[in-house]
Parts: sequence; structure tokens; C-alpha cells
Amino acid sequence: MTYLTQYKFKTVAMKPLKISLILLLLLGITSCSSVKVATDYNKDTSFESYKTFAFFKSGIDKAEISDLDKRRILRAIETELLSRGYTKSENPDMLVSIFTKSQQRVDIYNNTWGWAGFGPGWGWGWNNQPVVSTQSEGTLFIDLIDMKNKELIWQGMGQGVISQRLDKKEERIKEFVSKIMEKYPPETTK
Repeated sequence: MTYLTQYKFKTVAMKPLKISLILLLLLGITSCSSVKVATDYNKDTSFESYKTFAFFKSGIDKAEISDLDKRRILRAIETELLSRGYTKSENPDMLVSIFTKSQQRVDIYNNTWGWAGFGPGWGWGWNNQPVVSTQSEGTLFIDLIDMKNKELIWQGMGQGVISQRLDKKEERIKEFVSKIMEKYPPETTK
């Protein structure tokens, strides 16, 4: 085999490795940091009329998460609302409630590049063993309720991977709440 033929073979053989590594890196970055957000609201609501808020304790008590995480979420929501000019009040215009759910997410990757094992033809190459990873994926719902009419006026939902590491948990909760609250108040076209 000539040097030029060897060089072409190495270049062709390295392209799948480079492409695979780049794709895995991009997948890792996007799956860990993204929060998917959706909102819904009552189109007949005049959101400018709301100036004060309070937390809806009986609704929040039903959320099936630890009290520590509830406090983290409520602090993040309170920070967001206060930064937008809302005031916490004993006699509020709107109530804030939360609901959560979580599930295990299982990802299976086939045809990964890596160590192919021992025996004839061993070395680096396509590995036929699937790689399985699991993550906790959570959904946070933030409900805003008209105090006078006792009606849901806005709901934001954020879904993403939950960090179990204590040093990352508070940061992740703030990210969830911030991304959801970016959509409030909705841009209405009246």
C-alpha cells in the first residue's frame, strides 16, 4: 500500500469517528440544558390589571415533591414576579400554584464507535452493543389564578432533565422557572 493510499484510508476511517463525536457532544449539550416550555391562557383576561400575588397553599401542598424543592421553586417564582413589578400581598389579585410530575427517561444508542473487543479483528471500530442511559425528566406547571373569580387565567409548563446533584439543583430550578415565566404575561392581540 502506498503512502497516499494509506493516508486516504486513514482519512476516510476517521470521518465517521469525528462525525460521531461531534453528534454525541451536541446531543449531550442540548439534552442537559434545555427546558421545553409551553403556555396556555384565557384570551379574555386583561393581564395588565394584576398587580399583586400570593401563593395558593392548598394547591402547592398537593405537589408531590420535597418541601425543600417546593421552597426553591416558590423562591424562584417570587423573584421573577417581584422583578416584574408585582407585589406580594395578603389581599392579592392573583394566586400562584404549582404542580409537578417526573418520569424516568431511557435513551438507547446503537452502533456506537468504541472498543470492539478481543479476538480476530479486535480494536477500535463499530461496537454492536447498545448503550443505555437513564435520566429523571421532570415537568413543572405554574398556574396563575384570578383571586376574585377563582379561575385559572394562565398556565406555564416546563419540561426537562432534573439534576439530582445538590449543587446543580437550585440553578436548574431557577432555569426552569425563568424559562416558563419568560412567557408571562402573554402577548395578547386584542
